[in-house]
Amino acid sequence: MNTKKDIRALTLDELKIIFTENGDQAFRAKQVYEWLWKKSARTFDEMTNLSKPTRELLNMHFLINAVIVDDMQISNDRTIKNAFKLFDGKIVEGVLIPSNTRMTACISSQVGCSLTCKFCATGKLERLRNLNADEIYDQVVLIKNQAEDKYNTPLTNIVYMGMGEPLLNYKNVMDSIFKITSPEGLNMSPQRITVSTAGVAKMIKKLGDDEVKFNLALSLHAANDEKRNQIMPLNETNTLEVLAEALKYFYEKTGTRVTYEYIAFKDFNDSLQDAKELADFCKHIPCKLNIIEYNPIDEGEFKQTTPERLDAFVNYLESRKIIVNVRRSRGKDIDAACGQLANKNKEGLEKRKMKVK
Repeated sequence: MNTKKDIRALTLDELKIIFTENGDQAFRAKQVYEWLWKKSARTFDEMTNLSKPTRELLNMHFLINAVIVDDMQISNDRTIKNAFKLFDGKIVEGVLIPSNTRMTACISSQVGCSLTCKFCATGKLERLRNLNADEIYDQVVLIKNQAEDKYNTPLTNIVYMGMGEPLLNYKNVMDSIFKITSPEGLNMSPQRITVSTAGVAKMIKKLGDDEVKFNLALSLHAANDEKRNQIMPLNETNTLEVLAEALKYFYEKTGTRVTYEYIAFKDFNDSLQDAKELADFCKHIPCKLNIIEYNPIDEGEFKQTTPERLDAFVNYLESRKIIVNVRRSRGKDIDAACGQLANKNKEGLEKRKMKVK
């Protein structure tokens, strides 16, 4: 039985106590902390400014549960989709999304998801557990390395829009953002980070209470309760009225403009009446709107809207003075929809287990 502790679960102060109790200097803790969070060390042997006895001590009592790339797909549009394997063999996804002006990492916060949104491949995966802060951090580092190694371009943005609901893993998500933005970590600006939620109202208010500096996005996808209930069961307990109140509170506390994400589904939420309802919802607080082209999932009931209906939809919103960006689908030639690659890796893993038996 492995009794080693995960060293990245410890604070700097806890590390100091460990070193002094073992007859070493307290400053060793800062060196180790820097290796873990600033230099993203994956083994203790990389920590070359530590003495050999110190590294042996660390190897004896601790481990680094480093995330690894289990599978990778590269699209013709340069999008890179990763299946990341965690220390316990579970799989999550992370994506590098290049554009003309940005290199964006899309990362996961949970293994699977409990929200069962009808249009999402991740909704077909049950929520197995929350990701630890270091597992979220590792996704960023691995994708950052891909941006630099494959495209010779630094990572510019991070979006918590992969598998899982970030606000249902609040502490670990906040801890990971601290590590990513801290000068003792990756030192990225919080203004380049966006956390996307399906709409957990009480946690949106908590973000306001914590006066967060990063950006918030709400996956809206319908601006009337009847339709939103159909595709997002969470809406039954977090109605649009409740969400509007929480978003107003968040804006009052942070002064940060919220982004609404809206996938236009063919003949479901892409009419001019839908656009009118959306425009009305957008008037609650200063916001901008991302209209997202849908990546259909296997055996899914929803389809992409037509270019004509999308144009009419966007033109109406712009006539109401709403800032609209249309996000085109990326990675169409690979398993682009969130959760598809993890589903395939999970199926492959189960088949391999069956063969072993």
